[in-house]
Amino acid sequence: MPRELTCYIRSGDGEWIQLDGCRVHVSIKRRLQRRIERGGEGDDMEDEGSESAVYTIRLNVDEPGYKKLESIFRAGQPHFIDPFLDREMKAAISEIEYDASTGEFKMVLIEDII
Repeated sequence: MPRELTCYIRSGDGEWIQLDGCRVHVSIKRRLQRRIERGGEGDDMEDEGSESAVYTIRLNVDEPGYKKLESIFRAGQPHFIDPFLDREMKAAISEIEYDASTGEFKMVLIEDII
């Protein structure tokens, strides 16, 4: 059974919006550079650090809830609180989807590493 969380998001300096019943998927990858030299044995791998975390948030919202979230998407760079690490971060919303027949809302956020 999926674990539902409470998420918080706001646009710029706006009011925090509490999103209850969030299903959150987070993906964090590392940048690796691999160099293979002809005639040498094996290869060298260089760790260049971690990429920005990508959060996929799913929840059910009604039409007014969708309109509020859509306005944050249109407003520019939001702030988001990571529900696992409980820290505020700037983010970019790369996509949103809404199915009016089921109320299913999906938002993909990319962490803005400052």
